[in-house]
Amino acid sequence: MPRRSQRSSTMPRARDVPEQTPVTRALQLDAEQQYATPQASGVALHGNGQGVEPLLAHEIVRGALVRFSSPESRDARPPPTAVLVHGIMGSKRNMVSFAKRLVEGFPTWQVVLVDLRCHGDSAGLAPHLVNQDHGVGAAAGDVLKLLQSLKMFPEVLIGHSFGGKVVMSMAHQFGSGVTRLPRPVKVWVLDALPGEIRSAEMGGQDRPEDLISALRHYPLPVRTKSDLMTWLTAHGGFSQGIAQWAATNLAPNPGGGFVWKVDLEAIHRMYLSYESTDLWPFLESPSDGITVSFVRAERSNFRWSGKDQDLIKALGHDVHLLRDSGHWVHTENPAGLFDIIAPSFGGGVDLHLRRAQPSSALN
Repeated sequence: MPRRSQRSSTMPRARDVPEQTPVTRALQLDAEQQYATPQASGVALHGNGQGVEPLLAHEIVRGALVRFSSPESRDARPPPTAVLVHGIMGSKRNMVSFAKRLVEGFPTWQVVLVDLRCHGDSAGLAPHLVNQDHGVGAAAGDVLKLLQSLKMFPEVLIGHSFGGKVVMSMAHQFGSGVTRLPRPVKVWVLDALPGEIRSAEMGGQDRPEDLISALRHYPLPVRTKSDLMTWLTAHGGFSQGIAQWAATNLAPNPGGGFVWKVDLEAIHRMYLSYESTDLWPFLESPSDGITVSFVRAERSNFRWSGKDQDLIKALGHDVHLLRDSGHWVHTENPAGLFDIIAPSFGGGVDLHLRRAQPSSALN
């Protein structure tokens, strides 16, 4: 069972509170004078005082009614921005469909999708990053640097699983050293808990630590993707869906077969950080302007105890139950997830009705 770390005080421990970085200060200062940028994708560079550091690969999904201002148009408010962060061994590609659903329902918004360090199109950046910790905090700092480079202030942060701890850490770092943010920030944590967890405490099959371990020990090169999937299901006991998903992280090997396009050793370190990172202190004392809500999947792999859920609520945060969904909430019940999150984007939108109507009825 995920456990609450024992402390004699509810005040954050010194090691849990990051110093305010130049990036978080810059985001706070730019929040009221940012401007929209052209659609960005791929990898960018960021000056960090120690040379040029690569930024995360990213994609921006913009609603049909998004309008752009220019750097000279200081009076024009930029489009409201949400950030979607994937889970361990995922990628921005996993979140595209839900991002499109969001901007369909709220067409004045834009959604930033990222590939975290060691993942997706950001996999090759790891050796060039200043912070080689490969933990939750470092991953959160990468996203903050990207947002600073894009001159975007996020109104909504949404993270799934490992990404849920990343967005909490982003908000923790962002709010560190300030009493009140220039604009409210809503944090959505999708089927993840704030405290220390262990894979052994997750019910059922497809435990992440087991999967990462199996992939790390699978001999390379992989002859075919089908070979890997068969081995994972027949010998590893993993579900067919997880085996197919794991195979998406393979890339053709010039010498034949396939190799991993991600750094599994670094990802293993990231997952260990996910297990040990304790963000209860953030929930105990978030900066004014930051609100946090959790989405619990009805068939979650996590053993959401009444104690954890009650404590989250006692600290003033919401827990929403998403019916008819396992851990992969954004793909198993995207309509239900949209309905839960929609108020953070400015109100309820009956996207189901809108999609059911012919286009002529909407004009």
